[in-house]
Amino acid sequence: MRKGIAVSPGVAVGTAYVIHEIFVNPDTKRLEDQEISAELAQYETARDRAAADLRALQHKVQAQVGGEAGAIFSVHESILRDAAFTNRVRGWIVNDRLTAQAALHRLLEEYTVLFAKTKDEYLRERLTDVRDVIIRLSSHLSDVLKPEQHALEGPMIVVADELLPSQAVALGNLEVRGIVTQAGSQTSHAAIIARSRGIPAVSGVRGILKQVKTGDSLVVDGREGCVIVNPQPEVRSAYLKLEREFFLLRDQLAANRDQPAVTADGVALELLGNINNAADAKAALAMGGSGVGLFRTEYLYLTHADIPDEDEQLAAYEQIIHASPQHQVTIRTLDIGGDKTVPYLGHHNQEANPFMGWRSIRLSFEHPEFFMTQIRAILRAGVLAEELGGQVKMMFPMITTVEELHRLRLMVRRACSQLAKRGLKYTEVPLGMMLEVPAAAITIDVMLPYVDFVSIGSNDLVQYLMAADRDNPKVSHLCQPLSPAVLQVLRRVIRACRRANKPLTLCGEMAASPRAFVLLLGMGLRNFSMSPAFIPSIKDLATHITLPEAQRVLRKALRLTTTTKVSKYMEKELKRIAPNLSLLDMA
Repeated sequence: MRKGIAVSPGVAVGTAYVIHEIFVNPDTKRLEDQEISAELAQYETARDRAAADLRALQHKVQAQVGGEAGAIFSVHESILRDAAFTNRVRGWIVNDRLTAQAALHRLLEEYTVLFAKTKDEYLRERLTDVRDVIIRLSSHLSDVLKPEQHALEGPMIVVADELLPSQAVALGNLEVRGIVTQAGSQTSHAAIIARSRGIPAVSGVRGILKQVKTGDSLVVDGREGCVIVNPQPEVRSAYLKLEREFFLLRDQLAANRDQPAVTADGVALELLGNINNAADAKAALAMGGSGVGLFRTEYLYLTHADIPDEDEQLAAYEQIIHASPQHQVTIRTLDIGGDKTVPYLGHHNQEANPFMGWRSIRLSFEHPEFFMTQIRAILRAGVLAEELGGQVKMMFPMITTVEELHRLRLMVRRACSQLAKRGLKYTEVPLGMMLEVPAAAITIDVMLPYVDFVSIGSNDLVQYLMAADRDNPKVSHLCQPLSPAVLQVLRRVIRACRRANKPLTLCGEMAASPRAFVLLLGMGLRNFSMSPAFIPSIKDLATHITLPEAQRVLRKALRLTTTTKVSKYMEKELKRIAPNLSLLDMA
């Protein structure tokens, strides 16, 4: 048994399918003599297409972001055309009979070892550029994942260092029953993907790639955060029973999609979906959500072949609006940085502390014209929502000061003027802030006059409040939403918003935690936004509890002095309130 971090609840049993780094399935076959010419031609075609990509991207980025950002792609093309780079790949195809994919895989391994030896930080950072070029080449050689045939026989457990958005898209049509990653946390890409699809998952399992190979039998327990490799027959049988119970419960809960979200004593709630794309929006509708509380627009940038322009963004937003419940969508502006980067805005993961550095709204301010493109697209998308009887809201991430809100309002007014001059339809949408920074929580009363609504981003708020990087396994134990400190801050913010009559939603992963939901309900929160797969279970939980009962549980929890005591108390209370939901609870 290997321990990790529980990131998506439930139990799954299946066959391991191991994704090694970029190359999901490096081809180990040796080419026949007659295949070498065709393989060389395929590599040259991929190289030409990649070069064309880079040139187009350079021009587009220079126009929207600036010359310095566009120059990154000029560097990438020079790497692609480098004689040593090309000759190595060609030589391994001809002399070692490697496929082009396998040759690129070997090349990346060589460069990784080479760059690791240098003490020059600038040269070490160039490995990121080499990796980007190799990923682009690889995508032209094979733009879909090709799992080995035996890995497709029955339910699959994906095992990876981290699951990238592009990999997740490629896995979409496969029978993925569980996900295990070496890196990551409850807020990593893999965790978000797993929860949005209702897949049990465990992250932060160090060294799992060295222990597991494709074809091994695996058990994933997303409640306790553990993975069992090649379990004994009796252990496997016991977990298969739990797995059947988990999927049966999930299907039963999904049947409540048309029921209203209300507590046992009739208090109305809003249960919204956190989404990355139109498929997630459809899932929110299918699961009985009343709207989209958080559309993470960065995934549009992360999965786009290049930089999406205003019309491309508008088309994507309109697709989301059409698919969303009641056509109600809160669009968060670009939240790039920390663990999410795009090459045309530079590589900033070399910052000493990227999560507290040049990211999110701070990055948007540094590229105002790039940011204005997104603002205009959102204002234009609001027209369609109104025509369909819904509404678009625009939300800004990582707000820290009132000055930022003043600046944002000026930028939105400027965007409206630009659209009016171009004769394009737009609507003045409600403007809101993501409350993620402790400074904003402390000064919430000062912030509220300048926003139409507030959304608490509990993932970041918790890590900033506890001064602990949620993706660092050594301190991730501190990033607990049931910490007494977190609960005190949340109660203060909820009270302030209720006094000011400003709509408030919590859209972090805390919203989908049954233990946290009861406490948030007791504090006065009524709007919860979560991965769509969790909407049915939270809706069911609400029907088991009254508001006075939630307030009684909250009063007791606030008197407890440690996270462990709060968590154990809530585990006991949850079993009493809704024993049927224990399979969906997470430690």
